[in-house]
Amino acid sequence: MNRFCKYLLAALPVLIVCQVNATSFTDPIDGKFDMGDYLAENAYGFLPVPILLTEPALGVGGGVAGVFLHESEAEKQHRKQLAMESLDGGASLITPAITIVGGGGTENGTWFGFGAHRHSFLQDRIRYIGLLAYGNAELEIYNDLGGLLPPNRALSFDTTTQGLLEMQKLQFRVADTKLFLGIKQQYSQSTVSSSNPVIDKLLSTLIGSESAMSGLGINAEYDTRNNIFFPNKGFIVEAEYMAFRDSFGSDYNYDTATLSGEVYVPLNKKWTWAFAGDYQYFNSDTTGLPPTLKPYVNLRGVAAYRYQGDNVIAAQTQLMYHIDNRWTVSGFYGVGRTSEDAFASQDKSTDTIDAYGVGFRYSIARRYGLQMGVDIAFSGDDSAIYFQTGIGF
Repeated sequence: MNRFCKYLLAALPVLIVCQVNATSFTDPIDGKFDMGDYLAENAYGFLPVPILLTEPALGVGGGVAGVFLHESEAEKQHRKQLAMESLDGGASLITPAITIVGGGGTENGTWFGFGAHRHSFLQDRIRYIGLLAYGNAELEIYNDLGGLLPPNRALSFDTTTQGLLEMQKLQFRVADTKLFLGIKQQYSQSTVSSSNPVIDKLLSTLIGSESAMSGLGINAEYDTRNNIFFPNKGFIVEAEYMAFRDSFGSDYNYDTATLSGEVYVPLNKKWTWAFAGDYQYFNSDTTGLPPTLKPYVNLRGVAAYRYQGDNVIAAQTQLMYHIDNRWTVSGFYGVGRTSEDAFASQDKSTDTIDAYGVGFRYSIARRYGLQMGVDIAFSGDDSAIYFQTGIGF
């Protein structure tokens, strides 16, 4: 769930209103600008959302998405009543069903389109997430020739990856606990090429003109956060194992496993400390795998696919200062490491990168706990600006 939010809710809402007759943009409690009433009163309407991208691996770009929040009349009234009674009222209720459709592109030729849906059933006893996306990614891939070259001297070559991704996840709550167990299905079909004729010929020989990856897996999630969008208390731990096999329709046989978590600790009314970490594992006996298949260090300020390996570990910490109930500023620092051996010593087979930055959030829809803001991050020679909505990290 957390990764779903990160990639599909990372956008800055545009203040465009198509139906404003009964909509107020002033919060009745604190008198500040707020879009909660608009989102509630137009739960089945279209909320235009511009997507602004500054990912170092893709370049500057943007697009637009449409966000739909689905609530019954009873759910809307209950959330509104709690929001009138408390500044954080309503934010900890069951997250409404969310549908997002959109697309965009960047200056280097990357483009994409997607649709996603999150829904809970039976008072949040069952959760479903579905995603369908299609796009073209222009990425720089780095290779150290199996450890023969030092990380900062790795060879780089451009790739063009065009493909389709489809994913579904179904989770079930265990009794009355915070634990969810579930199954996941994923399928992707892609083509990979390079403008370098030698690299392109090599890619065509090793992986062919088109490839498909199809897998099934299991997952577990334990979540005590007080809000999925921008929590200030609680934690979440997620574990997942996926098997990709030719019997499922995959051209490659491999396994992936991930373990991730986030924790939010309120130090006092003004300060919150947060920590996030993840471990990604990849295993395959197949040669000639697509270059974007292996996991990579995923930190703000670090170019996607710049640091890849069979084992990837990343950790980041963040300190947040809540100026008031609307504004929050933060500073963060993270470090990631890749290796071909989970227990490798610090040698040529490992690669380490750190990143840091600052950011801010504004509570744009108080009753939902929905925040928007900007993060500015740096790492090595890279820097990026991230326009964020609905995520803590």
